Amino acid sequence: MDILLASRNQGKLKEFQQLLPGLQLVPWPPEAPEIPEDGAFFQDNALQKATFARDWWSEHGAARVDGVLADDSGLCVDALWGGPGVLSARFAPGLAQDPKNRLLLSMLPAGSARTARFVCVLAWVPSRGPSRTFSGAVEGVLAEEPRGTEGFGYDPIFVPEGHDSTFGELPAEVKHRMSHRGRACAAFLAGRGSNGSLG
Repeated sequence: MDILLASRNQGKLKEFQQLLPGLQLVPWPPEAPEIPEDGAFFQDNALQKATFARDWWSEHGAARVDGVLADDSGLCVDALWGGPGVLSARFAPGLAQDPKNRLLLSMLPAGSARTARFVCVLAWVPSRGPSRTFSGAVEGVLAEEPRGTEGFGYDPIFVPEGHDSTFGELPAEVKHRMSHRGRACAAFLAGRGSNGSLG
């Protein structure tokens, strides 16, 4: 299957290529417009992005694809009332990722619980047929400071449940077995059915 990935995030593209090795992912082209994501929930954003990308590609795409895959994901911190949540990609937009991670950690009230979770919703919008969504989540706690250079985004400050290392320290193959994106991709692959179709 040839699948358009509705994202310019190179970290996501790399992870999806590892998590969906049997599928051919077509990256969102640099000349294409920005993909809107102004929904209130992860599912809203994922479907909005995938639908927008499908409609644009149907008019401007350079090659035929079987459908569009979009993900919306984020870090939900209990002590920050679930934030940054769906705003994770837009949190402190003027900062590079390391100072952004440190800023988020500094916002935790003194003595508060450090529990958090990563959430991912994948939206699959086929060229023909109904749209579907697949979700995954992983519980954990926030580290005292960023650790590790693996992964991307908030990975260096998130310690998954049952581990002492952050996602930024764990090898990709270990992270993928438990991560929110890994679990959502597993649900996506399981939903393909025996004939490989997700339509």
